[in-house]
Amino acid sequence: MKDLKYLAAFSIPIIAFVGLFFKGYWVWSTPIFAFVCIPILELIFPVDTDNLEHKEVESKLKRKVFDWLLYLNLPIVFGLVTFALFQITRHNLETYELIGFIFSVGIVLGVNGINVAHELGHRQTTKERFIGKALLLPSFYMHFYIEHNFGHHLHAATPEDPATARYNQSVYSFWFTSTIRQYLSAWKIQKKLLKNNNQKFLSTKNDMLWYTVFQIIYLASTLVVFGETGLIFVCFSGIVGFVLLETVNYIEHYGLLRLKTKSGRYERVREMHSWNSNHVIGRIVLYELTRHSDHHYKSSKKYQVLDCHEESPQMPFGYPTSMVLAMVPPLWFGIMNKRVPKEMILS
Repeated sequence: MKDLKYLAAFSIPIIAFVGLFFKGYWVWSTPIFAFVCIPILELIFPVDTDNLEHKEVESKLKRKVFDWLLYLNLPIVFGLVTFALFQITRHNLETYELIGFIFSVGIVLGVNGINVAHELGHRQTTKERFIGKALLLPSFYMHFYIEHNFGHHLHAATPEDPATARYNQSVYSFWFTSTIRQYLSAWKIQKKLLKNNNQKFLSTKNDMLWYTVFQIIYLASTLVVFGETGLIFVCFSGIVGFVLLETVNYIEHYGLLRLKTKSGRYERVREMHSWNSNHVIGRIVLYELTRHSDHHYKSSKKYQVLDCHEESPQMPFGYPTSMVLAMVPPLWFGIMNKRVPKEMILS
């Protein structure tokens, strides 16, 4: 039964569906659940720092249920987007309802879309990577697959990494710098990959071109079938989805930097270069994303067997709570700056 605890990750899309179905003020139930109820639960439930024994790890890696819990997010995410589009076009919604629809679906795109895509993007099978890339489509962040796997994991916790927030940088500034720099970085990496494989820019191997085509088709299809209102909805819900991702990126490495060795190169990525959280609610809802230090230590490691490392800097709260705190920069700086190792703070 413990294996089924990750079913709780479906609580957000379920609540979103209820809100979209009943409409009215119900449309705001998802933001309230995600950023009020879950943070309160994180404060109530204890922190769990236990790691699995070797036999438990082997057992969990053999159970396909953990993989299927990820795969199920594909029909859930696209089903919810489609349901929302039909609701919008068939009913005369008030402005506050439409905005509620955007935030509700956007949160699902971030949590059950991009977050799951991140996990599957590190898998070795073509099927799993395909599902991961498909889950990035509604948030217009398919380039994340390239930049994250070939860029972020190489440059994490360095000034060269777009997804590492600088010390004293606000989350609002980070949204712009990270979004723009990651997209440009993805193109730069793509061009390098093409060159290494003796492929031209206009090639079937240019994934960035394919991602652009797929996203244009997605938008054009929405416009044709659901009209301008539908197009506006998918655009803004997609923005909410990737802004949530960037908020998570912000808290994952905030202020942490790898030091340079005598040779002038950066030290290797270690457990101390990512913020870790063992708050159980955030861990379950985000498929163990909060044990981010171990993920960077070995990116191919599946979510259900990620460990907690004593060397990792620990967040005082879970990721959902920390995302809320990040929205108030003075409060965030007051809590987090003193936790950043002094040797990592650039003068």
